[in-house]
Amino acid sequence: MRRRDFLICSLASLSAPALIPGSASGQAKFPERPIKLVVPFAAGGVNDIVGRQWADKMRALLGSVYVENQGGGGGTIGALEVVRSQPDGHTLFLGSTSTMVLNSMTNPQLPYDPNKFEPIYVLCASATSIAVHPSLPVKTLPEFLTYAKANAASLSYGSAGTGTMSHLSGELFKQITGLKEMTHIPYKGAGPGITDLVSGHIKVMSPNITGQLLELHKTAKIRILAVNSPKRLSAEPDIPTAIEQGVPNMIGELFLGIFAPGGTPKPVVERIAQATRTALADSEYKKALVTSGFESVADSGPEHAKRYMADEKARWTPVVKAIDLKVQ
Repeated sequence: MRRRDFLICSLASLSAPALIPGSASGQAKFPERPIKLVVPFAAGGVNDIVGRQWADKMRALLGSVYVENQGGGGGTIGALEVVRSQPDGHTLFLGSTSTMVLNSMTNPQLPYDPNKFEPIYVLCASATSIAVHPSLPVKTLPEFLTYAKANAASLSYGSAGTGTMSHLSGELFKQITGLKEMTHIPYKGAGPGITDLVSGHIKVMSPNITGQLLELHKTAKIRILAVNSPKRLSAEPDIPTAIEQGVPNMIGELFLGIFAPGGTPKPVVERIAQATRTALADSEYKKALVTSGFESVADSGPEHAKRYMADEKARWTPVVKAIDLKVQ
C-alpha cells in the first residue's frame, strides 16, 4: 500500500463512529448522527442544567450531542416525543422522579407509559429540605417539631407545586411526624415559593436543594433545618439530615437520569451508560453537580436505574394514596 493510501485509510478509521460489539453489520456504527437529549422542561431550570452538563461531557465521548427543551404538560410533551422516536440511541430523554414515577401515580390519563423507556443511568439526585424563615423561633428540626405541634392548625408550608417532589416530601414529613393539620400551599414553581419564604410571607417550605438555596442559607435569609437525604450533602455537610434528627425514613429526593425509547439495542444502551460512567469519574463534572446542589451517582447503569425506579415507586405510592392525589 502506498503511503498516501495508508494515511487516507488511517484517517477514515479515526473519524468513523465506534463499532458496537455483537451488532449486525448494518447496525455496527453508533452514533451515526448527532444525539438529541430531550429535556421535558423549559430552559434554565434544574432539569435543563443537568441535561446540558451531561451533553457537554458526552461530546468528547460520543460525538455531537445537543439538548432540545420541550416543556409543557408536566413533562408529558417531551416524554411522548422520545417514546415515539426511533429506538436507535439517537434520541434520549432526561427523565426524573416526576416524569418516570410520580406522573403515572397522579395522572390516571397519562398519555405515555414510563415502562416503555429503557433506563440507562441515574445521573444524580436532588434532595428536598425543611427550610424556615429566620423569624421562626427554631434552629433545629426537633425544635421545629415542638413548635409545629403547638401551632399546627395555623401553620402552613409551601411547595413548588401540587404533585412535585417538594409537595410529596412535605406530605411524607407530615405523615411521619403526625403534623397532618399543617396546610399545603402550592406555588407555580420553586422560585415564587422561595421568594415568599425569604420575604416571610410563608414561614416553612420543603424545596429541593440548589446552589441558590444553599446561598440563601449561608447568608441567613432562610434557615435550612434538615436535608431529606440518606446522608449529609457534599456541598454543605454542616446541615444535618432529617433522619439523624429523629424523623425516620424521611427521604425525599428528585432523581435525574438518562433514558432511551423501549427497544433500543442493548449494546447501544451499554455504550451510553459506559460513556456516562466515564464522565462521572471526572472530578470537575462531579464538582459541577455538587456546586449545583446535586449528589452524583457514579455507580449506576441500566439495571441499577431500573431498580432505583422501582424503589421510588414503592416509596411514594402510599404517600400519594394517603392524600388521594390526582393531577391532570
